Amino acid sequence: MSLRVNTNVASMNALRNLGATNLEFGKSISRLSTGLRINSAADDPAGLITSENFRTQIAGLGQAVRNSQDAINFAKTAEGALDEVSRLLRDARSLAVASSNTATLSSSQLQANQNQLNSIVSSITRISGQTQFGTKKLLDGSSGVVGNVTNGANIASMSFGGALGTGAVVGNSSIDVDVTTAATQATTTGTATYAAATTTVSAGSFSLNGVNFSTQATTTISQVVDQINQASGQTGVSAALGTNNAVVLTTSAYGANARIDLTDANGIVLSSAGAASATGTNAVATVTAATAGAGATSLSGTFTGGANGADGLTLSDANGNVVKLSVAGNATGTVTGVGQLRVGSAQFQIGANAGQTAALSIGNFGASNLGVAGLDITSASSAATAMAALDTAIETVTKSRGDIGSFQRNVLESNIRSLGVAKENLSATESTIRDTDVAEEMTNYTKLQILQQAGMSMLAQANAAPQAVLSLLR
Repeated sequence: MSLRVNTNVASMNALRNLGATNLEFGKSISRLSTGLRINSAADDPAGLITSENFRTQIAGLGQAVRNSQDAINFAKTAEGALDEVSRLLRDARSLAVASSNTATLSSSQLQANQNQLNSIVSSITRISGQTQFGTKKLLDGSSGVVGNVTNGANIASMSFGGALGTGAVVGNSSIDVDVTTAATQATTTGTATYAAATTTVSAGSFSLNGVNFSTQATTTISQVVDQINQASGQTGVSAALGTNNAVVLTTSAYGANARIDLTDANGIVLSSAGAASATGTNAVATVTAATAGAGATSLSGTFTGGANGADGLTLSDANGNVVKLSVAGNATGTVTGVGQLRVGSAQFQIGANAGQTAALSIGNFGASNLGVAGLDITSASSAATAMAALDTAIETVTKSRGDIGSFQRNVLESNIRSLGVAKENLSATESTIRDTDVAEEMTNYTKLQILQQAGMSMLAQANAAPQAVLSLLR
C-alpha cells in the first residue's frame, strides 16, 4: 500500500464520475422540464434527422387538410350559385309552359311573361359574371387559368389568374410579349485609373453596399477586384477592370431594386475621396392573350418589373399575373407564342408533397353559353323552342352541380379523412422518437439523483483520505 499527498487518484476518480453523473442529471432535468427526449442534435443525431423529416410531413399534411377545406368552400360557393341558376331556369321553363297556353293568354300577358324571362336571363348572366371566391371568379369560364411556358429561351416562368387587362380570360389563349423597355443592371465605373493591373493602390478602406473593404500599400488594383468579387454574395455586385484599369462595378440583379452604393474614403476606386451610386431599370412589357377561332377576342395588359421588391425581369400587372423574362428575352421587341393559357380546370394542392393535386373543371354559365339568351316566348311555337333550350340548360347546370358535389364528397372530404389518419399516425411515430417517456425518465432521474449524492459523499471521503499521512509524520 502506498500513500501519496500530491496526487489523489481516488479523488480524481470520484470527481470524474461525479461530473459524468451531473452531466446526465442535467440532461434528465431538461427532458423532464421540456417533455422532449431530444432537446438538441447531440441528444440523438439520427433521431433528430428522422424526427425533423416527420415534422415536415406532419406540417405539410396539416396544410393539405386546410387546402382541402378551402377547396370544399370553393366548390360550395360554385354549387350554391348554380343552385340559384337552376332555380331561375326552372322559373323560366314554367314561364315558357305558361306562354304555350295561348288560348287563354292575351298579348299583354305574353309580353309580361317575356319581360320576366328577360329579367331571369339577365340575372343568370349577372350570377355567372359576379360569383367569386375571394378574387377568383367561378362561373364565367375563367376558373382554373393555368399558364404554361412554350418559349423557354425568352420566358423563365409565368403565372396567370382569371383576368388580364380589363377582361376575364375565358378561353384557351396564346401569350405574346412585347417588351417596350428592357431591364438594365446597375453599373458604375470608378474614376481612379492605374497604369497596370499590378499597380498598387492607396492604403485605406472603402464601402460597397454596406460591406467594408480594406487595402494596404502593397495591395494591387487587381487584388481589389478579387476582394469585391469574393464578397459578391453579400453585396450583389461584381467587379472587373475596364479602360485604363478603372474598376467597373455591375450588379448581378436587374431593375430599380438593384443598387450600387459606393463610399470611398481614400481614393481607391474613385480618383479622390467621395461617393458614387447607381440603380438599374425595370423592364416594361405589354402582354397579350389571343384566343384562336372565329370571333376570337384578345386581352392585353401592361406588365412592369420590380414590383414588391422583385427583380426587374419579373414583370407583374394590376391583376397579379406574373411573367418572368430570361436574360436572353430581355430585349425590346415582340415575341409571339411564348406561352399558352389553359382555362377551365381549377387545380388544388391536396397532399403534403409535390404532384399530389386534384382538379375541378367549372365552365362558363352565362346565359349565352347556356343557350337561353334571346329566347322568345310570345308565341306557342317559340315557347316550345324555348322549353327545349331551357331543358338543355337545366340538364347542363344539373350535371355540373353533380360533378361539383362528387368532387367535394368523393375527393375532398375523403381526402381530409385519409389525411387526418395519416397525420395522426405520423404524429404518434414522431412522438415516440422525440417526446420523453416521463415514467422511464423519472426512474432515470431518481437513479442519477442518488448517484449524485453518493458521488458527492465519496468525493468528500476521497479528499479526506490523504490526511491519514499525517499520522505517519507524528
